[in-house]
Amino acid sequence: MKGPNPALIFKLQGMWNQFTENHPKFPMFLNAVKAKGIPVDSVIEIKITHPDGEVMKTNIKITPSDMELIESLKTLM
Repeated sequence: MKGPNPALIFKLQGMWNQFTENHPKFPMFLNAVKAKGIPVDSVIEIKITHPDGEVMKTNIKITPSDMELIESLKTLM
C-alpha cells in the first residue's frame, strides 16, 4: 500500500488555509462540535441557498450505527 502523496497533502493544506481565511467562523464551529461531540439522536441539518434564492435542505438523525461508522473513520485519520 502506498503512503500519502506529500505534494497532494501540501496542496490540500494550502487550500484548507485559504478556506479558513475566507470562512474563519467555520473552524471555530468544528472545534465546538468536536468538543461537545455528536451523540446518538442528534440532528445534523444541511441547507444550501442558491444565488437565485432556491433553497435545498435535508437532515439526518444520528443512529447508533452512524456513530459506529464515525468512530471507525476516526481510526483511519
